[in-house]
Amino acid sequence: MSEEEKNEAQGDAADADASAAGPVAEEESAPAEEESPEPEAQEPEPASDPDTPGSGAEDVSGGDSDDSDLPWKERRRLERSRRSGEARSQRSAEERAGERAEARRRAGVARRRYREAQRGKPGEPGSGTPEAEKHANPAKTRQGVVVSDRADKTITVRIDIARRHPTYEKVVRRSRTLHAHDERNEAGEGDIVRVIETRPLSRSKRWRLVEVIEKAR
Repeated sequence: MSEEEKNEAQGDAADADASAAGPVAEEESAPAEEESPEPEAQEPEPASDPDTPGSGAEDVSGGDSDDSDLPWKERRRLERSRRSGEARSQRSAEERAGERAEARRRAGVARRRYREAQRGKPGEPGSGTPEAEKHANPAKTRQGVVVSDRADKTITVRIDIARRHPTYEKVVRRSRTLHAHDERNEAGEGDIVRVIETRPLSRSKRWRLVEVIEKAR
């Protein structure tokens, strides 16, 4: 066999090997391309609209919150703060003062109507406040010792007071004198008498002799 024939035979064998290996190489390279696909463009998410119902935006106004447990003044203040004001033209100080006066006048009219409705029909006399019951306080009575009977129809009585001190728990003894009216000059010096409070009888007499409990020995 000549060298040319050998070379042709080797070339044909190489071509057959290459043709057999071609599809396999393509099949092996295909998964590699599938594993790394090109990134697709992601669509941007729509921005949350606070006016759209069901959106995640919080309700700043707090309209959904339950204000029933708040005092009526607090509820009124919240309602006024949530109320959107209308755009108005520039006004002078006199115009603003006139508007305030008109608002006060309307509030006064509504207040008077409410009070008349609470009182009843106009012109109908109301019951008014019931008259308070008057209880006469009993006159004070004191018991003491006569220390002087020199004046006519007048005796000087010493009242001894013994009370326990609220802080030191010590018995504190005091005495005071008063002038009492003795119409028949019954009491003498040293007698134990009982006197009762009465209307002013003179500049210093506000007491009157009731009885002589014990005569002096």
